[in-house]
Amino acid sequence: MGSADKASQHSGSIQSLFDLTGRVAIVTGGAGLMGGHHGSILAAAGAHVMLLDLERAQPSGRAEELQKMCGHACVGLAADVTSEDSLLRANEEIVKRFGRIDILINNAANNPKVEAGPTGQQWSRLENFPLEMWNADLAVGLTGAFLCSRIFGQEMARRSGGVIVNISSDLGVIAPDQRLYRQEGLPEDRQPVKPVTYSVVKTGLIGLTRYLSTYWAEQQVRVNAISPGGIFAGQPEEFTRRLHDLIPMRRMAREDEYEGAILFLCSDASSYMTGQNLIVDGGRTVQ
Repeated sequence: MGSADKASQHSGSIQSLFDLTGRVAIVTGGAGLMGGHHGSILAAAGAHVMLLDLERAQPSGRAEELQKMCGHACVGLAADVTSEDSLLRANEEIVKRFGRIDILINNAANNPKVEAGPTGQQWSRLENFPLEMWNADLAVGLTGAFLCSRIFGQEMARRSGGVIVNISSDLGVIAPDQRLYRQEGLPEDRQPVKPVTYSVVKTGLIGLTRYLSTYWAEQQVRVNAISPGGIFAGQPEEFTRRLHDLIPMRRMAREDEYEGAILFLCSDASSYMTGQNLIVDGGRTVQ
C-alpha cells in the first residue's frame, strides 16, 4: 500500500472516530450559552440533539437553529431537571421518537454569580449565604445531574451502550482564589466571594462521575467529566487581569474552545476512557 493510500485510509478511520451520525444526544441546560455550544458540535458530528431546558429558555427555538445548521432532526424539550416526573416524560418522548438514547451531557446549573444575587454585596459570603439559594443551586446542579443520569442512563444501560459527560469546572479541582473578587475600600465582611455552592456542585459532579463509571461499566456506559476554566464574556478588566496572572496561557477561554473536548468525550475517540475528569483550563490547575 502506497503512502497516499495509507493517508486516505487513516483519514477515513479518523473521521469515523468522531462520527456521531444517528446517535441521540441529550444536553441539559441546552438553551444556555455553553449548552448551545455542546449541542452544536454534537449536531455537526451527526447526532440528533435534544436540548432540555426550562420553557422560558426557549429550547425549541435553539433546536430549530441547530436543525437548520446540520440538516437533520434536533429537538428542544421543555423539562425541569429537578423534577423526576418531568424527566420521565422527556425520556418517554425521546425514546418514542428516536428509539434510543446514546449521549447525555449534564450541563444544567444555576451558576451563581458574584456580581448578582440578593441585595447587598455580602450575600455571597459563607456567613450570610441564603439557605434557599444553597438548596436551589444543589437541586439543579447536583440533584438534577443525578436524576438525569438515573433516568437516561438506565435507558443506555438497558441497550448496553452510551456516554454520560458531566460538566464540572476547574473550581471542582481547586479552591476559588477569592482575591480575584476583592473590591478596594470594602471592609472584610463586605468583600464579595465566589459562592460556596459552585465549588460544592462542581466537586460533587466529579464524585458522581467516578461512581457511575463503575456502576454501569459492564453495561458499556462510559462516564467522564470535563472541568473547563473560565470563559471570557466581557468581565471587568481588573478581574480578567488578576485571573490571567493565574493562567499559564495568560488568557481565558473562548466560547468555542471546549467543543473539541466535548466531541472527544462523546465519541468513539475516547472509547477506552471512563471515570476520568478532563481538565481544560489553560494550565491553571498545574501550578
